[in-house]
Amino acid sequence: MRLRVEFTTEPFDLDEAPTHAVVAREVIQGAGLDAVDVGPFGNTAEGGADEVLTAVDALLRQALASGATRVSLQVNVIEGGAS
Repeated sequence: MRLRVEFTTEPFDLDEAPTHAVVAREVIQGAGLDAVDVGPFGNTAEGGADEVLTAVDALLRQALASGATRVSLQVNVIEGGAS
């Protein structure tokens, strides 16, 4: 099964990326997922279920430990995706 995760961390800072946002992006970029897209208002990545779920666990733990007060995320099964 393939999954897509979309997430944002808060609080926002329009002048400079907060530490929690940088940490969350580094976790996702280093997780070996496919189609990673990071941006100022949202981030997405795709991959196998085990890889995505492992990355989400690390993302939540590390972003919260780095000062995030809220992490919004959505995980979707990708139609026809087998991995």
